[in-house]
Amino acid sequence: MSRQISRRVFLRAAASTAPLFTPKLFSEPSRAHADEVGQKNETPSAIESGWIDAHVHVWTPDLRRYPIDKSRYSVRDMKPPSFTPQQLFAECRPAGVQRVVLIQMSFYNTDNSYMLDMIKEHPGVFSGVGIIDHTAVDLTRQVRSLAAAGVRGFRISRRGQEVNQWTGDSGMAKLWETAGNKNLSICPLINPSDLEVVDQLCTRYPETRVVIDHFGRVGISGEIIPAELNALCRLARHKNVYVKTSAFYALGQKNPPYKDLLPMLNRVVDEFSPQRLMWASDCPYQVQGKHDYESSIALIRDHMDSLSQSERNWMLRDTAEKVFFAKVS
Repeated sequence: MSRQISRRVFLRAAASTAPLFTPKLFSEPSRAHADEVGQKNETPSAIESGWIDAHVHVWTPDLRRYPIDKSRYSVRDMKPPSFTPQQLFAECRPAGVQRVVLIQMSFYNTDNSYMLDMIKEHPGVFSGVGIIDHTAVDLTRQVRSLAAAGVRGFRISRRGQEVNQWTGDSGMAKLWETAGNKNLSICPLINPSDLEVVDQLCTRYPETRVVIDHFGRVGISGEIIPAELNALCRLARHKNVYVKTSAFYALGQKNPPYKDLLPMLNRVVDEFSPQRLMWASDCPYQVQGKHDYESSIALIRDHMDSLSQSERNWMLRDTAEKVFFAKVS
């Protein structure tokens, strides 16, 4: 059976039972989150003291204003039918998460309008990772325009192109070079079998920052395969490679509280250091079926006993802040 993993197969990892949610008290961040969910009157200091979720998708059922790419998707693919910022805040604010990195949803392809509008509507709360056509003749202009609107990275995936073609693609080369020159990130959504290609590109473009989504999907098969984890950890020798410790619902045994993933987490901490790791939920998929938001953040916040508070802060806030909320020229 092929080990190539599609996005839809990846998402089916979430079970179909009712979601669980158990709020709890914790010492960091210090601010109590008693404001009404979704309020916009929070001070900058309050926003900046909270945790950062480094990977969330949002979309709206308003297809008239924000049409999806019907050449690839239909309304039936929008599961759940809606996940707006207000729905997100209901999940993340009780857990102390105040800022979020929005990842352009594939439904919209390269039309980043909804994500950009949400960034503008909630100043200081959202940063963005966009999808761009790397073959566009005006690629540099598009990158500059998106960066001015709050985009700090660009997602690349096997959508429409095999990963092994990236190393010989002139448009991909220009995207990596442009991102590196402008202090923006390349964010690969890949399978474990693709890690070698990314390794080659990191060698070719050492100054370009790379953020690997979801551990490179190591563990998607239901077990942590040592060779795949080793391939991910080999990327640690590149100083500008970061990893999102995310999508716990789809990895390993796929059961909250996800403690079976702790050996993998401890390994990537040892190899990359907390300063190059960032936690993320991958909502809304993390809050479907038996999975819930609290269990995702709690794996890092409560169950990684080897971390100091400072190291925990890096994984839950500081790394993502440095990578996705910094100003760019």
